[in-house]
Amino acid sequence: MARHLVTSALPYINGIKHLGNMVGSMLPADVYSRYLRQRGHDVLYICATDEHGTPAELAAKEAGLSVAEFCAQAHDAQKAVYDGFELAFDYFGRSSSRQNVEITQHFARRLNENGFIEERAIRQVYSPTDGRFLPDRYVEGTCPHCGYDKARGDQCENCTRVLDPTDLIEPRSAISGSTELEVRETKHLFLLQSKLQHEVEAWIDSVSEKWPHLSSSIARKWLTEGLHDRAITRDLDWGVPVPADTWPELAAEGKVFYVWFDAPIAYIGATKEWADAAPDGETRDWKSWWYDAEDVTYTEFMAKDNVPFHTVMFPATELGVREPWKMVDFVKGFNWLTYYGGKFSTSQKRGVFTNAALEILPADYWRYYLIASAPESDDASFTWEHFTATVNKDLADTLGNFVNRVLSFSRKRFGNEVPAGHAAGEAEAKLGEEIARLLAEYEEHMEALQFRKAAAALRALWSAANSYLEEKAPWLEIKTDQEAAALTLRTAMNLIHLYSVVSESLIPASAAAMRRAFALESDTATWVTAEQAMSLDTVPAGTPFTVPPVLFAKITEEDLESYRERFDGAGA
Repeated sequence: MARHLVTSALPYINGIKHLGNMVGSMLPADVYSRYLRQRGHDVLYICATDEHGTPAELAAKEAGLSVAEFCAQAHDAQKAVYDGFELAFDYFGRSSSRQNVEITQHFARRLNENGFIEERAIRQVYSPTDGRFLPDRYVEGTCPHCGYDKARGDQCENCTRVLDPTDLIEPRSAISGSTELEVRETKHLFLLQSKLQHEVEAWIDSVSEKWPHLSSSIARKWLTEGLHDRAITRDLDWGVPVPADTWPELAAEGKVFYVWFDAPIAYIGATKEWADAAPDGETRDWKSWWYDAEDVTYTEFMAKDNVPFHTVMFPATELGVREPWKMVDFVKGFNWLTYYGGKFSTSQKRGVFTNAALEILPADYWRYYLIASAPESDDASFTWEHFTATVNKDLADTLGNFVNRVLSFSRKRFGNEVPAGHAAGEAEAKLGEEIARLLAEYEEHMEALQFRKAAAALRALWSAANSYLEEKAPWLEIKTDQEAAALTLRTAMNLIHLYSVVSESLIPASAAAMRRAFALESDTATWVTAEQAMSLDTVPAGTPFTVPPVLFAKITEEDLESYRERFDGAGA
């Protein structure tokens, strides 16, 4: 049994996330974590809301709430949606937690002691209209690289280039919209990344060979351009305070750490939250997962815009601390999921957001479709036509219809117990070999974190059952040889049980429904061995069973039209 630490990029606090956010980090991390647990590994899956930075302040102001109150409500709202998607976090914390404050301040002190933080006077954008210095994200304008007219002062979300506010063309205040901006002098703390460049390069050389090309290419692009010293504090009311025992003047001025300094540290902070939240009588050793944790394999999941910070900036921070904090082993980066080739838009109500997705269809429809269409090698486009075709063909026809046909027919002809019939023959032996081969293929893709290929292998597993059923045709066999039909149905029921086990990581609710169909005593199997796949005898004759409700209802043309109309929004 191995120990696996899994984290997904922290969802930002200002608003419910869309399907692209879900498939770009949290869902594949959940699928992988579930799979690892099924294979018997010790897994800790940690995530949290990312609550600091300017968008949180702006969203709170718009909602008429204090930032603390807004973040508390938004955290609970997001968690409710993730529960609806059955994301099995071991802990879903908050970057504003006491634990993250303490660990972030510890990191800053250690970096300072080791000569990697420097206080510098800089010239920063000041808005007389707003009466304050404007942190990077409070300045908006046109990106000088790609021309995107809503670029922020820290990064262009269109081309992902990192920016400074003074780089922007026609900059304006994100608070008031004022273009009457000045540049004044103020003091901030800088992380001296330039002094850590060679160490980061050596680390990436040692670990990135097995990373997806997307992750390694982004990291190396940053390194080729050179690591620059960057300010890690901001003038905000909300954030991790600069510790007064180390920087009294800056603390007195109310400086807080930059969100991208404390957010990756929040993985560690949330793990300590998990430990501190242990029930009475239970002890959780959070530090064994993060500190001097050589026996832990650490995998991160994120969309491509988050890759630079997790492959360069956070590793530089960890290296500079000069303590044995666990560094990531595998970075699974994802491209964008678009909506008909365009961006999801909250303001235009364009595209599918996760809370609305759950309002119209159960989570398993979305979980399967998103993993089967994951934007791994390229950007992917969500369309209702593709979604409908995938759900109807793969889930409703290939899996759901098979389960219903087999159980309903067997109950009608043989009653409410699994029939016995003949001993397995040549067709069953051939089927067992095919199932074992496809199962090994599925395992291989899951181990390699190739999610689209894993979903295709799972679909092939389901299809094998339909091919067997069509070949044996129990509805014809029963006319001449009831025992032959009984064998076919018993074998098919064993396939249903096998599917209930191996499909659990993608479609947990449907897998549970399939498993509950059989009244098997002590059914605690978490995985299927190759021998079990080949023998297909886990569910013996005489086992009582029930016919579950329809697993997957087909999406009709009327449904399709209503979904298109509802989610196309003003920007369609």
